[in-house]
Amino acid sequence: MGAIIESDVTTGKPNQDVFSSTLQSLAATDRDIIAVTSDSRGSGKLVPFGQKYPKQIVEVGIAEQNLVGVAAGLASAGKKVFAVSPACFLTARALEQIKNDVAYSDNPVKLVGISAGVSYGALGSTHHSLHDFAVLRAINNITVVAPADNFETEQAVAQAAQLNQPFYLRFGKKPMPLLQPEGQGTFEFGKGRVIREGKDVAIIATGETVYPAVQAAEKLESDYGISATVVSMHTIKPLDYDLLAQLASTGQAIITVEEHSVYGGLGEACASFLFQNRYHNPFKIMGIPDEYTVTGSQADIFRHYGLSESGIAKTAVELLRG
Repeated sequence: MGAIIESDVTTGKPNQDVFSSTLQSLAATDRDIIAVTSDSRGSGKLVPFGQKYPKQIVEVGIAEQNLVGVAAGLASAGKKVFAVSPACFLTARALEQIKNDVAYSDNPVKLVGISAGVSYGALGSTHHSLHDFAVLRAINNITVVAPADNFETEQAVAQAAQLNQPFYLRFGKKPMPLLQPEGQGTFEFGKGRVIREGKDVAIIATGETVYPAVQAAEKLESDYGISATVVSMHTIKPLDYDLLAQLASTGQAIITVEEHSVYGGLGEACASFLFQNRYHNPFKIMGIPDEYTVTGSQADIFRHYGLSESGIAKTAVELLRG
């Protein structure tokens, strides 16, 4: 695959679209399903939901703190609430409300961060959410999930709706292909999904970085004869420590890949577990470095920071060569 189009997905649906259609299906048989948005009906793909179930959607306007407060109130009254807002604003402007009204008060709100990571691309750092894993990992009593494909998204939304606990679901805007054939594999919160098995290097990715990780694994095999495991670690918190220990015990090198700052996210969570449990595998965190982020499309930014097919493959080769 040429560099000009690598990681540019053209098949599948955006996970945000699948979130909306799944929520609509759930609402058809469950009047307790409520969507609360902060001027996000369009960007959250909730216009059809609102048209079909006008009594099950609440619009608060551009007021993220109010969004979380209203959602927490509805959840405390027994409603199954999905609070939808751009991830960059939801997890920054409303962080105090997430901590106190949702997590501390144990209100089972499903916080939905849309257009996450660098999905907004050219709008720049104000619209990037590269901090959400880090801040939410530091808050007690909240599960953090970033589905990688349409299957994981559908399962995550449906399962989250039935659980009586605080959740954060993170979605991007790009069409995402199925990582495995339809009907293959399972999805469970807190359990990483092994997409591909190998013996030389394990690439642990989350969200929309999983697909380029799969591409990189194919490139490593075809160009270098390197066998790579690829894991969709969709649940950032709680992390699948059993799977991580299993991978580390084989002695293979480990790379983590995330559409997030290199600080406080998937990579540091994995590193903390490995170091504290005396694993010494060759290890590398791939993410967005601590700098003013470049501006461009998501694919441009991925390529710039090495989160593309060729960038991940290059990192794997260098790590194995020592």
